[in-house]
Amino acid sequence: MPSDPATRQIWFINAAHTVCHYTLLILATAVLGMVARDSATFGMDYGPVLALGTGMFVLYGVGSLPMGWLADRIGRHALMAAFFIGVGGSLVFAGLVSGPWGLAAVLALAGLFNAIYHPIGTAMLVEAAGDRVGRAMGNNGVFGNLGVSFAPVLTAVLVAQGNWRWAFIVPGVIALALGILWLREQPYDARKHAKNARPFPEIPRHIVRRAVISLLMMAIASGFVFNAFTLLIPKLMQERMADSPGLLPLVGVLAFTATLFGGLTQFTVGRLIDRTTLKRVFLPLAIALVPTLLALSFLRGWIVLPVAAIAAASIFGQVTVNETMTARYVAPALRTKLYSIRFFLGFIGAAAASPAIAALHEAFGNLDATMVVLAAFGAVSLGCALFFPDRPEELRPELWNAPPRGTPLPAE
Repeated sequence: MPSDPATRQIWFINAAHTVCHYTLLILATAVLGMVARDSATFGMDYGPVLALGTGMFVLYGVGSLPMGWLADRIGRHALMAAFFIGVGGSLVFAGLVSGPWGLAAVLALAGLFNAIYHPIGTAMLVEAAGDRVGRAMGNNGVFGNLGVSFAPVLTAVLVAQGNWRWAFIVPGVIALALGILWLREQPYDARKHAKNARPFPEIPRHIVRRAVISLLMMAIASGFVFNAFTLLIPKLMQERMADSPGLLPLVGVLAFTATLFGGLTQFTVGRLIDRTTLKRVFLPLAIALVPTLLALSFLRGWIVLPVAAIAAASIFGQVTVNETMTARYVAPALRTKLYSIRFFLGFIGAAAASPAIAALHEAFGNLDATMVVLAAFGAVSLGCALFFPDRPEELRPELWNAPPRGTPLPAE
């Protein structure tokens, strides 16, 4: 473990990002084994069992709103401890419940503790990163994507080798272990230890307003698309490429392969962000998303894999851009509160994903219509990318305070 407290904090925040997204996606793959091997308890229909995760996503979204307020009162370090211990304990209990309603209740509790991560963890990460926010966000996105990518493959293996209960218990124990290690860390606030930190520039209000409007509108649309896509990717691979209960591990591997491209994109996007404006990274990603989602509404066979990988790259890359917007356009004193609002809005969209997928799948019997709906939300993200400001001052903040061109110099 690095000796520098800021670096150690970044590592813990990154690990927490993996835990956060892994937790949210266990059910999406476990459900395939639950309906195949425990149908007496959960029934044989995919949609109703997937919908048991609705409470988790609702509380994941609603719970993020008061986190800025709580951070001012009990501290960020204590909240992150509650994240690790609360999520870990909830997952262990999820593996011990006896029926659907108990599982839904415990998953909802996991969602409530999971709500801590993004508003608190992201703000801590930005401050600990100093001037290299893009790189830190990109790396952090890769860790979150590891959770997304490994959730289907490891869950599939655990279900195939044991049963669906171990798919919750094993990651729960790991989260608890990380929580114990975090409690041994001394609280560290990067804001109090920053040396020679540049003051945040005075950005014109109309530009900040334009950036924040785009940011919040995109939060809802991308929240729905991100959560829906990561939830349905195992089922998409099963429907189009491996429609057999015996091929569940293959489904997990295919889902992992598709989402892995998202992680690679976040790594690249994080480095691009430090070199160019956000819009110039955001716009190409948004343009690529709509046609790939539409293509996934009708493609069959192995072509689904590369197209799904492109869609994943676009979706995950946009997340890194979106989370960096706040760091570039919002003063540090307001960031935690804006992150709380941004993630609350994003998780409203995310919470709608699980019941929407369940309802659309039940109505049409496949995911074709669902992909068309996702493409429509992708078009909203494209509109946000077009609306977002493209300012060179993002890379040279001192230019925000420079007089406009053509302004006469004061007389001597």
